[in-house]
Amino acid sequence: MQTQRPVLAQQQQLKLSPRMIQAIRLLALPLQELSEQIRQELEENPALELLTDNAELSLDVMEDSLDTFRDSDETLREAEYSDEAFGFNNDENDRTAIIEQTIATEESLQEHLSGQLGLLPLNDAERQVAERLIQNTDENGFHILPPQEICPDCEPGTLERILSLLQRLDPPGTCTSGYRESLIVQAQIAANAPRKTIEVLTSHFEDLQTRNRSAIKKSLGLNDRELDHIIDFIRTLDPFPGRSFSRARPRYIVPDLAMWLEDGEIKVRLNDDIVPKLGINRLYTELASRASRGEAEKFAREKVENARFFIDSIKRRNETLLKTAYAIADAQKAFFVGGPQALKPLTLKEIAQKIEVHEATVSRVVNGKYVQTDWGTFELRRFFTNAVNHDNGENISKEAAKAQISQIIDELASRREKISDRIIAEILARRGINVARRTVAKYRSELGK
Repeated sequence: MQTQRPVLAQQQQLKLSPRMIQAIRLLALPLQELSEQIRQELEENPALELLTDNAELSLDVMEDSLDTFRDSDETLREAEYSDEAFGFNNDENDRTAIIEQTIATEESLQEHLSGQLGLLPLNDAERQVAERLIQNTDENGFHILPPQEICPDCEPGTLERILSLLQRLDPPGTCTSGYRESLIVQAQIAANAPRKTIEVLTSHFEDLQTRNRSAIKKSLGLNDRELDHIIDFIRTLDPFPGRSFSRARPRYIVPDLAMWLEDGEIKVRLNDDIVPKLGINRLYTELASRASRGEAEKFAREKVENARFFIDSIKRRNETLLKTAYAIADAQKAFFVGGPQALKPLTLKEIAQKIEVHEATVSRVVNGKYVQTDWGTFELRRFFTNAVNHDNGENISKEAAKAQISQIIDELASRREKISDRIIAEILARRGINVARRTVAKYRSELGK
């Protein structure tokens, strides 16, 4: 009979302390998110403070400033509430000036569509259903929930008629299930849609995405010229018609680094101008250094230690980022002379060995961070690229192969010659670059050509 009894066993476990987790997280943060994290830490830790120069005014200078302010105070009050301040002129009421000073508000997609409901032949009940369907659209103009769930009591024929009317409002193609249906609706509305465009979108959409031209031509009986005309027309359509009304603020890229070629040497500079400079509050430092062990001293010591570790973590992040940037610059010297097509194959492991850190550390450092160069602003990960075989025995990078493909496509287009994955692969092979046709199709998709 088996019995249960307690047994002592030794196990080794690696646990990260909260501080180590914080240090790892700071290492991976891009510049903008780092600034936000610093501001959050400033709010939570009173021992942290911004290092700013607080200019001290003398009493005489302050009194002179106050006298000047008192003299101009009455004038300011009169101007503040005058008609001219609000755009009203007693002599001439300028209507244009009033309109120009009115605060403008951005119109949402839902508001834009709802404003057109009065033009549709709908009764009151149908108009309420249409309003609910409009409110069910996301920022792209697509359904959030299936229309049947929004109006379960509606007859299928009535619901389809309302949807058909909504889809033809401005912008056309909204209130659809996705970008495929949106393109089909826009093609149905357009008077200049080439013949068999609807058939291509409905029956051969996957072939269109994979550039399988032969399957489309064979099935629909099209020649190259007719298919090119259809593809050119589809490119004029908007797959996400609601985005032009999106209120989401654009997130701008702020490079973490600047790297440029100067007198034959690659210069590297850390962009730390927008990062707040931190210090430790003197009052908390003095309180933490006291010998007494009261609650106030204990609290101050904890906050000061956290502040020092936070500042040191940011310093180590910047040092690791600079070391990684110098190693990348040394490995990709040709890029700063010849541009993206001169990139060489490079792996995270190679850089990790150069700066003597783990490969995962390099991955965290380069993830989501950007560098400004003479050739434009690039993500740091752009400098790490796979190898493509070359006949001369020297591998070239994936980016170099993509640059060659882009150049070939431009040359063929300028001569109005046929462009296909097979032709591009053959031209690359003549240049000594061995790339499969399927790989060419993948690179063309990434290039958008």
